Amino acid sequence: MNLSDVAVFVEAVRAGSLAAAARRLNIPPMAASRRLVALEGELGVRLMHRTTRALSLTPEGEDFFPHAQMMMDAEANGRASLRPTGSGVSGLLRVTASVPFGCKMVTPMLPAFMRANPDLRVDLTLTDSVIDIVALGIDLALRIAPLRDSGLIGRKLVENPRGLYAAPVYLAERGLPRTLTDLGGHECLTGSGTTHWSFACEGRPVRQRVSGRFTANSVDALLRLCLEGCGIVNLSAWNVAEDVAAGRLVEIFLAGAQVKPWNVWAVYPTSQLVPPKVTLFVGALQSHLEVGFNIRK
Repeated sequence: MNLSDVAVFVEAVRAGSLAAAARRLNIPPMAASRRLVALEGELGVRLMHRTTRALSLTPEGEDFFPHAQMMMDAEANGRASLRPTGSGVSGLLRVTASVPFGCKMVTPMLPAFMRANPDLRVDLTLTDSVIDIVALGIDLALRIAPLRDSGLIGRKLVENPRGLYAAPVYLAERGLPRTLTDLGGHECLTGSGTTHWSFACEGRPVRQRVSGRFTANSVDALLRLCLEGCGIVNLSAWNVAEDVAAGRLVEIFLAGAQVKPWNVWAVYPTSQLVPPKVTLFVGALQSHLEVGFNIRK
């Protein structure tokens, strides 16, 4: 199988068009079209529906794409193994993270990382939704949550402390909750579909039912409502550190109960042939987070 043909298919999926794939590969658009036709002819299936305006994957194309991507990663890994040590990594690194974590914790480490790897391009997708990284051709997902069994490969980076927070105006109006059961009488700002918060009580896991008049699938929206005095949030410490320091939010401590931390996970589509660019990025991010979270080894 001609890897040049496979490269056109992979880049066309990532870029959304054959013309864009041709520009990325620095070849004429007609050559890109011929290579895709040649690949389909060799495989004996149609991989894409294409018009003058757009393209979409056929079911066969959706099945083949993860394998095509692994082939291109394997080629990149082979080339990288022949470079002198310390020469950096190259290619396109596609990463996804939540909006607040991406803005506050990931982007600050990118300038130094990219300066150290001048041949590397980074595409960062920020979304508060859990997306299919295999279907979208994403190299790495950064997730903060209990990791569910999804067939993906997860590596714990750091423990992510969380806490309960509220604005002073809310606490002045509604009072300060002091126990878990007190939360039942308060407005709790929760993620969409969330009915319980998890705590540790004397080493035992405890789930406390919570409710409120506002829910959202956006952490930024929950934080905004909290700052306006609309209720109590359960958020990562890094996400509210500036607001706590400025007195805009107050951390709430409950007797005998601590909010359970969530871990920061690096999630890969597969454990096989992890590209050097991903390994290097994960290592740099882990070091950055350990400093930001004041973790001492």
